[in-house]
Amino acid sequence: MDSRFEIEPICKKPKLVKGEDQDSILMIKNLKNEEDSCSGFDLLPRDLLLDVLIRLPISSLIQFRFVNKSCYTLSHDPELPGLHHPVAAKADPMLVFHCDYPIRNQLYFVEYDGDHGGDRVVRKISTPFCGAMPEFNVVGSCNGLLCLSDSLYGEPVYVFNPFTRNYLELPKCRQFQDQEVVFGFGFHPGTNEYKVVRIVYYRTTNRLNRNNRSYPRSEVNVLTIGKPNLNGNESESKDGWRCLGKVPYQLDRQAKEVVVVNGRLHWVSRPGRLGGLPGRTIVSFDLEDEKFKLVSKPVNRSNYHLAVIDDCLASAVSCGYGKLEIWVMKEYDVKESWTKLFNIHGAYLAKVLSHDYRIWRKAVHGKMVRVLCVLKNGEILMEYRGGNLVKYDPKWKEFKDVVFHGMPELFQTVVHVGSLNWTHTPI
Repeated sequence: MDSRFEIEPICKKPKLVKGEDQDSILMIKNLKNEEDSCSGFDLLPRDLLLDVLIRLPISSLIQFRFVNKSCYTLSHDPELPGLHHPVAAKADPMLVFHCDYPIRNQLYFVEYDGDHGGDRVVRKISTPFCGAMPEFNVVGSCNGLLCLSDSLYGEPVYVFNPFTRNYLELPKCRQFQDQEVVFGFGFHPGTNEYKVVRIVYYRTTNRLNRNNRSYPRSEVNVLTIGKPNLNGNESESKDGWRCLGKVPYQLDRQAKEVVVVNGRLHWVSRPGRLGGLPGRTIVSFDLEDEKFKLVSKPVNRSNYHLAVIDDCLASAVSCGYGKLEIWVMKEYDVKESWTKLFNIHGAYLAKVLSHDYRIWRKAVHGKMVRVLCVLKNGEILMEYRGGNLVKYDPKWKEFKDVVFHGMPELFQTVVHVGSLNWTHTPI
């Protein structure tokens, strides 16, 4: 990412600043020491200026910080993050591309406009903790924050705003010798708190058998992200990791997507007897009362994945022969409210790249297509195997490749809202 988008990250531990970080900090110091030019900002009402700023995309808002001292001060108005986020959430989404490059992973982003997407340029996101965690999984995106976990060991875990570059390293949690870990990250509007959920399936040492991939034991840990303490500093967590005991379901460890709707995390269980349930079932975790619950699915099929459409829980069901049905639960946790919004007929032959598809297989468990979101113009944005973006027009029943300048060759797409939010920003 260009240095003009980067400022010194706020973290609990001091760190040396090099390269682009150093240039950005020098820019800030110079702005603070400069005399303001006659920009006219001081003559305009604050409310009017904020009303203009909240309409800017996040990259333009970060650039605005470096115009002069007045702009820098205005862009740090404490009310701006809370005002900007709802406006950004209503626009077409930002797309974050996670590239599983060997040795060191990379993040990129593009601010998507459904009508003029091809004119956009993909830019690199600098991760200030890449030295400590070169290979990672994207646990999820929530209110402008990303949660990332080490792809090899499950730790460390970071909460990160890729534009303000604020980040928080979460405390370590209990590890087992042979384990598989499922994460979740979300926000509950009732408590106004973020939580990270860590579900570990493990075996005791006397039952280790590499040919047997059964993990009979489980443990659920929850961490509430802390709010600023009395000194104004960020605390790591409210109570540290709390153990809730066993998880009653076997979640699909291959499917990485975790959907957050109505203050609940949603996963899909493992198929058949492996999951302890008939077929693949939707399992939710309430971030307020911290209890698991089953959620009805729209049809009795096992080949489906979850998404969010218009802030509602959605299920994309593969019916075979290239047919895909998209269902939406219009009233949460009411089985009768499942409504079929779209029928997509006919397989689309997306461009197939000659790459190793390991990251994509991890993300969607071998599925050919993954529904990402519905754009403002009504088109459906999807990701095909290997990291090919495609949009489908349900009115004309047409497919079209989505290509940006500077797109990486192989990636997993994360739908994101670019904002100034941090863990204590009121939503």
